[in-house]
Amino acid sequence: MRTTHDEPGALRPLRTLRPGGGAVLDDTIPDIVIRRLPVYVRTLRELQSRGATSISSDELAEQIGVTAAQIRRDLSYFGRFGKQGKGYDAERLAETIAKILRLDRQWDVALAGFGNLGQAIVHFHGFVPASFNIAAIFDRNADAIGRDVNGVIIRGADDVTEEVARLGIKMGIIAVPAAAAQAITDAMIDGGVDAILNYAPVVLKTPARVTVREVDPVSAMQSMTYYLDV
Repeated sequence: MRTTHDEPGALRPLRTLRPGGGAVLDDTIPDIVIRRLPVYVRTLRELQSRGATSISSDELAEQIGVTAAQIRRDLSYFGRFGKQGKGYDAERLAETIAKILRLDRQWDVALAGFGNLGQAIVHFHGFVPASFNIAAIFDRNADAIGRDVNGVIIRGADDVTEEVARLGIKMGIIAVPAAAAQAITDAMIDGGVDAILNYAPVVLKTPARVTVREVDPVSAMQSMTYYLDV
């Protein structure tokens, strides 16, 4: 099983860019570095929207809340960026990091679960600009099956493997109760999914090739109560 929820410093095969373009896997980059890259892209694009064309590592660090040394160290895994005394070209750096993350294309995603959480995910407007498209929706509720949601027909759980394979989907979101999560995950993986975002409060068992990110708001809040002074 591969999970990145409890092992933020784990080393995994990750993609960098060759000097002439194209992606190559690098097995020496800590996963925590990859987790920070989307924050860099988002911050750089926000700064661009305010008219910034270049930014120093100190300025970027102030915006994000890390040290300039951390930013330089993170970026050094992927090559050399910026010039001494001139900082980084904000547009070029954002585009380069997006390519490293393979966000320069649209990714179809399969969603399992159309309850309150699933509906909120479907109607979240941030997916499309972030390179993601909910292309398949699955649910066990007979009242939901057959509904058209933003042009996507909700299908039953028994259709997961076949539909995921037909559409060539590589990413899945699990938003079902814990008891159903493993079976749906297995069906997605059988259909060809290689990356799963898991909202179910359960640790999924997956092959080594599958990357799992777990989103557990309750556990996150429980860990924060340690710091509360009452």
